[in-house]
Amino acid sequence: MACQRGGLRHGGWAVHGDIEIIPADTACVWEPTGTDTALVVSLDRNLVAHVANELGLSGERIELLNRFQIRDAQIEHICWALKAEMDLGFPGGRVFLDSLSIALASALASRHSSQLSGPLESRNAISGHRLRQALSFIEENLKSDISLRDVAQAVGLSASHLKSAFRRATGVPVHRYIIERRVDRARSLLAQGKGSISEVAAEAGFAHASHLARHMRRILGCSPKEVRTSQAVKHEIQHVRAAGD
Repeated sequence: MACQRGGLRHGGWAVHGDIEIIPADTACVWEPTGTDTALVVSLDRNLVAHVANELGLSGERIELLNRFQIRDAQIEHICWALKAEMDLGFPGGRVFLDSLSIALASALASRHSSQLSGPLESRNAISGHRLRQALSFIEENLKSDISLRDVAQAVGLSASHLKSAFRRATGVPVHRYIIERRVDRARSLLAQGKGSISEVAAEAGFAHASHLARHMRRILGCSPKEVRTSQAVKHEIQHVRAAGD
């Protein structure tokens, strides 16, 4: 993946969890090398300015920084919560969406703006090539029984070093990141209607369906059956609308 914007050009592997921050009125050109997907979230600049003022910053002068392929666990979780809400048909209503938007604006203003107190990169002990190696290895081996030692060996670090560095860089421990990625893969497979819940659990790397159900309820707040049912209802509504058109 290569990208050009703001007079800068960046290229490299794109892995799950990469975040691009694009300032307002910034033209952007993407050059993917293959099929890819992205979750695109936009915020009203007036909301960012308002939240900045609430944080004691200068909302009138604040500008978001042009950032390529960064990691920010809080922003990632907020955006996935937005996507989950959208996939379920916005059951939380406007109030929930507004709260997520404010949380996202706060994270951007306080950590990724012209009034940033310090560089994000200095706080990360692992970044760049090795971090992407670790994330890619996890993504390619979700179905397997991955250990911390497996990931560490794949990137040429000791298990103890990777354990602390990965958490500082992503905001979550390695084992939790793996579980969250497995839950997201299972959610995607369920939404596509592929296989039984037991088969989906195995494909996503869970030992059994109850293991998947426990973690899915904890992370997404719903069961595998509820995910599949909500998607089926959503598809049926879309079909009826298409027929009506």
